[in-house]
Amino acid sequence: MRIVIGEDSPLFREGLAALLEDAGHEVAARAADAPALVAAVEQHAPDLAVIDVRMPPDLTDDGARAARELRRRHASLGIVLLSQHVEVRHSVELVSSGRFGYLLKDRALDVDDFLDALRRVAAGGSALDPEVVGRLLGGRAGGPAGGLGSLTPRERDVLALMAEGRTNAGIARRLWLTERTVEGHVASIFTRLGLVATDDDHRRVLAVLAHLGHAAPWR
Repeated sequence: MRIVIGEDSPLFREGLAALLEDAGHEVAARAADAPALVAAVEQHAPDLAVIDVRMPPDLTDDGARAARELRRRHASLGIVLLSQHVEVRHSVELVSSGRFGYLLKDRALDVDDFLDALRRVAAGGSALDPEVVGRLLGGRAGGPAGGLGSLTPRERDVLALMAEGRTNAGIARRLWLTERTVEGHVASIFTRLGLVATDDDHRRVLAVLAHLGHAAPWR
């Protein structure tokens, strides 16, 4: 894979680059701040960007905001966020788009699992740390309405394709269903998972998170 790294800590950045190169990947560029990261991705067209959530210039959520911008520009780019603490503000949109991972930095110490997560994201999948899933989900899905165990086999098929970032139209084509039928399945999934529409929650993403959490995506 061709990889761009966005990380402001020189020690962690160079250590990560060495790890990736030892595993046979090409590190196309290293960026120490969010604007340089965006420019590097535009220049090198990598398969994957590994991004620290907190980067200069503001040292708040610059990396996460850069990741959202990169996703808007490059739908096929794999994006993995790394952080010492879970930041949820910009993550919901990225989870729903697919080709996304969010891992706590100490997970990188388990080299085999970390490299496997990167490969999975670059191939179009997801890799979410269980703590990240818990924070994003907030305990809201799988509540009193019965949880994942109450879904029908067809609803599970629909939810699995939602987790790949597919639209209702894309799911309909994949399962040979009408789009209206898929819409009915999605509505039923929300009901069975106890996901009530609010101004703050994206029910489609919460349903996907419930699925990912159940599937133990990190391991």
